[in-house]
Amino acid sequence: MALADKISPAPREVRVAGALTVLPGIGLVVFGALLFASPGDSMPLTSVLAEGAFYVLFGLAVVGCGIGLLFGHTWARSPGLVMALITAGVGWYMAGPSGRPGFGVPIIVLGVAIIVLLFRQPARAWALGQHEDETEEEAAERGGMAGRRRERGEED
Repeated sequence: MALADKISPAPREVRVAGALTVLPGIGLVVFGALLFASPGDSMPLTSVLAEGAFYVLFGLAVVGCGIGLLFGHTWARSPGLVMALITAGVGWYMAGPSGRPGFGVPIIVLGVAIIVLLFRQPARAWALGQHEDETEEEAAERGGMAGRRRERGEED
């Protein structure tokens, strides 16, 4: 199967949100790898390795959501939104209680940008599988993208 066959049509907003979602995922993977490379002496080695494994696995999940959005898969929208909310929250914590606004403010902007992109009208219409001649409510009543697949006789 060619790569073009795996990519579903999605609006530019969704693809940009996917590219932005990949960034914090890569950061988490790098952070986890740094914990493996330099565990330090302040905690037991098993705890540091477990923490590093958590960050690597969580980062890979975030990268997977971003790639899903890049490929136009509707399943990736909700996890992408959750990741964007977590990203904005981490940025808030860094900017406020941790006193690191130089790091926190860009992270907040990144999280909010992803949220805004995924809630814009073209992204909502894409997630609902909305036809050009119907409202969002009509698309939701039809069953969204799953209803569109049923109309075409495709499997869910």
